[in-house]
Amino acid sequence: MGANGPRPGMGRAWLGYLAVGCAAIIGYYLIPAQGAGIPTRVAVYCAISASAAVAVLVGVLRRRTGYVLPWVLLGLSQVIYAAGDTVFYVQHYLLGRTGYPSPADPLYLAHYPLVVVALLLLIHRRGRDLPGALDTSVLAVVAAMLSWLYLIGPQARSGAPTLVTVTSVAYPVMDLAMLAVALRLVLGGGRRSPSLALLTTNLLAIFTADTLYVLQQVTGTYRPGNFLDAIWLSGNLALGAAALHPTMTRIGEPAAVSERMMSRVRLGGLCVAALIAPATLLVQYATGALHDVPVIAGACAVLFVLTILRLHGLVLDQRRLAITDSLTGLHTRRFFEAQLPLEAERAKRDDGSMAVVIADVDRFKSINDRYGHPAGDRALVEVAHRLRAVTRAGEVLARYGGEEFALLVPDAHPTDLPAIAQRLRDSVASSPIAVTERDWIAVTVSVGAACHPQHGSDPAKIVAAADRALYAAKAAGADRVVVHPDRDNGGDPAMIDYLCRIADQVDVSLSSYQRSLAIGEWARVLAAELGLDEPAVRRTALAGRLHDIGKIVIPETVLTKPEPLSEADWRLMREHPDYGYRLARTVPGFSSVAQVIRQHHERYDGAGYPQGLSGQSIRPEARVLAVCDAWAAMLLDRPHQLARTMAEARLELRRGRGTQFDPDMVDLFLDLQLDGQVGRLASKVTFTP
Repeated sequence: MGANGPRPGMGRAWLGYLAVGCAAIIGYYLIPAQGAGIPTRVAVYCAISASAAVAVLVGVLRRRTGYVLPWVLLGLSQVIYAAGDTVFYVQHYLLGRTGYPSPADPLYLAHYPLVVVALLLLIHRRGRDLPGALDTSVLAVVAAMLSWLYLIGPQARSGAPTLVTVTSVAYPVMDLAMLAVALRLVLGGGRRSPSLALLTTNLLAIFTADTLYVLQQVTGTYRPGNFLDAIWLSGNLALGAAALHPTMTRIGEPAAVSERMMSRVRLGGLCVAALIAPATLLVQYATGALHDVPVIAGACAVLFVLTILRLHGLVLDQRRLAITDSLTGLHTRRFFEAQLPLEAERAKRDDGSMAVVIADVDRFKSINDRYGHPAGDRALVEVAHRLRAVTRAGEVLARYGGEEFALLVPDAHPTDLPAIAQRLRDSVASSPIAVTERDWIAVTVSVGAACHPQHGSDPAKIVAAADRALYAAKAAGADRVVVHPDRDNGGDPAMIDYLCRIADQVDVSLSSYQRSLAIGEWARVLAAELGLDEPAVRRTALAGRLHDIGKIVIPETVLTKPEPLSEADWRLMREHPDYGYRLARTVPGFSSVAQVIRQHHERYDGAGYPQGLSGQSIRPEARVLAVCDAWAAMLLDRPHQLARTMAEARLELRRGRGTQFDPDMVDLFLDLQLDGQVGRLASKVTFTP
């Protein structure tokens, strides 16, 4: 066990203590209350009372490194209480002094403040809980009213000697203070441990016995040694057992789940408590005892206010639960969809704009399959935490689906979308996430974004546009940002995904599964560095991803031929840009991408194929792609050609400047390659269209 845990063999010490204590209580009542039995009876009673203080001391010493200050105070209070018992029973049994109040009463009363302070410290450690405080206030008001009606009020008006009146009033007042904090401890948040149950039993027993004691003193029916002794002693034993229980230091710990719905028992108890005041008012009216009506009326007013506050809190809780995801603490999809039309209408009214950004956790199913669903939940919670950390004031972040998150950004211009989406992507990928106590994994998200009014005229179209962009990011290899493409590059996501699968199939045939992904990424970086606009950058990346799809119609015997290709083979191979162009053209709105695919084997000097274009007549995206494709081809083993070294590949590109390649493209590519931004065929290469 840890430093705060019980020592070996002592985990059940509290049970042994209770068993011996209960036997001692039975023995106490079996001892004759007269003659030679009186000293023994007094000794047994005082020993049981003092044993609780000893038990608390033992419990504190066993767990000296935990939070034990409240228990130290409880132990001191029990020492004072046991001293009061000793004085009281020696006077009553041995000295025959039965006057009230007795010298024991100041000791009894002195122990209450220590108990109250100890309980307040435990309440503070267990955390704030406004519903618990309101429920406690309801019960405390009712208890205070009843105490005034039947204990404090009658004593204050009894005309008894001042010392008797003060003592008789002090007990119910102190008991009320102890009851209030005890109820707050029990009804508030925090762990429900066996030690808490035992401590609650102690407080309940003391409160009950003290109340009956004052009533018996008022009516003159109290006799030492009656059934009240059993209640007091049982309460003492419960305190000692609570301190000895292994969970004694956990009383001060917050609950693992802070939100608890109101149970039927709790609701029923509060309803009964709230009805006691008006019922008592009716009783007073029926009996003609109207002098306490102001007190009861005041209690009714306070209870009414507390009930309204509690109902208000319940309404707020229900609203919060309705718009808050229980796992991540973010807004729900329902709340997001309610806010979306409001923000869209505001943007239309003010001739402004707004954006929707959707992020989806990549390969989330594999996390669940490999580490289990609890690990997946931990990953989602951490992803939500990281997204929330970069969400700005006025933006609405919600859990949109199982592993999808949506962000609503007011006043966002289309040019802002890449930075906003990248901010979300970078926040998630900033560091590994702990999914179990031993396993840390890299988690990434794909992000799609769209803007009103550029990408949609109503909320549904904006969300659909962002969703299509997200799909494109997934199809492009995940862990990337896609802003909703223009009409020319839009395309149907399902058809684009189909073309990506064709590209992967071609790569497998060429023994280079990641080749098209790598070329797409390099092309994107190169196009961005050239200063091409965003649609052109996206077009270049998509064309790089799909540039070899035309090879799917070329026989595999030609693609994988180990010896040099024949002229007939070359004629067939030179047709693949046209084949790719035709395949890409089947996707609506994909004509520009198709043109880039068709031109990626054109040469700067005009000696390329299939159209023999030259110089600036070749699309800039195709000139970028030509350099990237040639670099990848040189680094890979081909059926008829061994891979070249980086130095050899750099030399070949320089040789092709102005003939095969655009010189500016070659120079920029080689600079970026030296910086490590392009040119490496890693085992896991992705690109961002």
